[in-house]
Amino acid sequence: MITRQKKDAVIADLRDKITNSRAMFLTNVIGLTANDTVELRKKVREANGALVVTRNTLFGKAAEGTYAEEALKGLKGTNAVAFAFEDAPGVAKAIFETNKQFETVTLGKGFLGEDQLDEKQVAALAKLPSRDEMLGTLLATFQAPVSAFARLMNAVKDECEAQGVEKAADLKVEAKAEEAEA
Repeated sequence: MITRQKKDAVIADLRDKITNSRAMFLTNVIGLTANDTVELRKKVREANGALVVTRNTLFGKAAEGTYAEEALKGLKGTNAVAFAFEDAPGVAKAIFETNKQFETVTLGKGFLGEDQLDEKQVAALAKLPSRDEMLGTLLATFQAPVSAFARLMNAVKDECEAQGVEKAADLKVEAKAEEAEA
């Protein structure tokens, strides 16, 4: 049996997670072995999140006075809550991928900021690229013009060397056979 002091500590910790998270998702870990649950927690932690399993009444008490009060009050059955502190799509994706492997694990309703999301919206969020993938795509987009310019300058240098000229302005440009025929 859990003592009142431990209950209060769990409630305070949950309330802190609710107020400091960028996103929150309802889920469960029914049917998972201990090792599979540890693996899911590890994936969520790698996305800078936390997966909490506790009594439904403690979730409800922790949510009192917060935006999540209606969603967490009166929960029935076995529930878990995943909190995302930075990468909301990454945490949702970890649960979504576990759902593909173990159909008993569900990705339910959630919150992005203080906006409530239904199951379809949470699934759509889980299909988004992670924060690191998005930053990589953005970086590649920024680098594309610079790398294209560098390749062009290298080609001009190579052509200058091939023709034996000092300046690019002295290059002899030959028309392609297709352009000459037109």
